[in-house]
Amino acid sequence: MAPADGFVTHCLELLAPLGVARSRRMFGGHGLYVDELSVALIAFERLYLKADEQTRPQFESAGCSPFVYDGKGRSVTLGYYTAPEEAMESPALMRPWARLALEAALRARAATTPAAQARSPKARAPRR
Repeated sequence: MAPADGFVTHCLELLAPLGVARSRRMFGGHGLYVDELSVALIAFERLYLKADEQTRPQFESAGCSPFVYDGKGRSVTLGYYTAPEEAMESPALMRPWARLALEAALRARAATTPAAQARSPKARAPRR
């Protein structure tokens, strides 16, 4: 399904070199996927790329802002950061940032597999 929004189309084009990119409407914005992995979201006409503990410092040092929304009277911050302005100009400039988002998505998926959960300290902790 092709998105009607020109900004969504532009963002999909920026992500396309990494794999099959698609969008899905959600919560008044869009979720963006590469090869069925959630790597980005669009909210308030801004592109936010997935970040985690390993990639957050790179986004912060580039001056990117976290995705923050008001949830029941308090600010909620999600693990997504704006893309650097210059990266919005071309797929080639976006590629390193999109790769960081894809790597974070892959780590998040790996952490939710049954084998990863069995290895986690929480899984081995005795229940009281």
